[in-house]
Formats: sequence, structure tokens, C-alpha cells
Amino acid sequence: MPGELILLVDDESHIVELAKMYLERDGFRTTSAADGKAALDKAARESPALMVLDLMLPEIDGYEVCRRVRSGAKDLPPDLPIIMLTARDEDIDKIIGLELGADDYMTKPFNPRELVARVKAILRRSERTAKSAEHAGPIHAGDVMIDPARREVTVAGKPANLRAKEFDLLQTLAEHRGLVLTREQLLNLVWGFDFYGQTRTVDVHIAHLRKILAGSTVSIETVTGVGYKLVA
Repeated sequence: MPGELILLVDDESHIVELAKMYLERDGFRTTSAADGKAALDKAARESPALMVLDLMLPEIDGYEVCRRVRSGAKDLPPDLPIIMLTARDEDIDKIIGLELGADDYMTKPFNPRELVARVKAILRRSERTAKSAEHAGPIHAGDVMIDPARREVTVAGKPANLRAKEFDLLQTLAEHRGLVLTREQLLNLVWGFDFYGQTRTVDVHIAHLRKILAGSTVSIETVTGVGYKLVA
């Protein structure tokens, strides 16, 4: 983990310098961008281990930067961990950030020590996920096959195009097939996120997965007042 490159994206130079100082003190390398266009260029060219992304940016805002990264457009790494930064502390911002695929969310002003701690936690989680995927065999549920190593899904023998968090959510449900998982458990297991004040992002991702699974022998059932379970 020490020596990993962190991309800091913010048009406020004092925020970048503060984060840079604390991250480099812990052994990380840093690079920075002051607008969304430069952030996308650096993400594609320098292959950072994680991006700290402000939402309110010139050229291209943080929401669109996150969306383009998750789409894997133009050599962008779709699984790049992203911590979103915003000056607002509204539930809707958190929900939108999670729906777009952010891994974590911090509100300005933030404690730089907490930022470093969250960066470390996300990188550790990404490392564990990658290692477990290397040794994990395909998961079969009905006519759905999930390959963690290749991060591929087929439904009735046909490839399914899933976004990163949709894949993680489907894999988690399949690994707990038949068991009910609460929205809070899914947020923690899939996003590693400890914000439970509003959980609509889970419902949004479930709705997307249901469309992909439509017509298959696998379904995601709602257990009213509790959560969701995958049934084959």
C-alpha cells in the first residue's frame, strides 16, 4: 500500500496541498488535477490507485467524472476507487454519489487524518477483493453464472453488461443465496459504506439488476421491512 499513487482532484489548492501533505507523510505518492477534464486525462494516463474527487469542478463536474470512469471510456479504469468530496452535507448528494459508483463520501471541511484512514481502508478492501477473486471459482445460480476472477456474468448463456457495483451486488446476493440481507448489510458488504441514514441507492441497483435478470430462472425477492434475497 505505501507508495501507491493517489489522484487528488479539487480546484481549491489549499485542499489539495493539505491532503497531499498528510498522504505523503504516510508514504503515498500524489498527483493532482484542478478540473474534471484534467482529472480524466490523468486517470487514464497515470493509473492511480485511488481518486479523491471534488464534486464542484470547472470544465466537467465530479458527477460526470465519476460516471465516465465507471463506464470505462477512453482507457479509464472502471474499478478505480473513488472518494467523493463535497461542501454540502445533504442526503441526496450521498445517494447520487453512491449510485454513480463512489466508494466513499466525505464532506468539507474534513479531517485530513480521516481522509488518510479512509484511503487506507478502501485500498485494503480492494486488495482483499482482488485476491479473493483470483482464487474464487464461478458461482452458478439457476441459469446465471458469475465469474469473480474475470468479473463476467452470463444470463441464460448470454453475456450481461453490469456496472462495477451491480456486479458486486449480484455476487454478494449469490454468495448469500436464499438468505435475506438488509439494505444496511448490503451497503456495508458491497460499498463498505457506513452511511445508513438513507438507503435508496441499494433499491436503485436492485432495480437495475432485476431488469438484467428478467426472464431468467433467478430473481431478487423483496422481504418487506427487511431487505432482499436472491432465489434461483
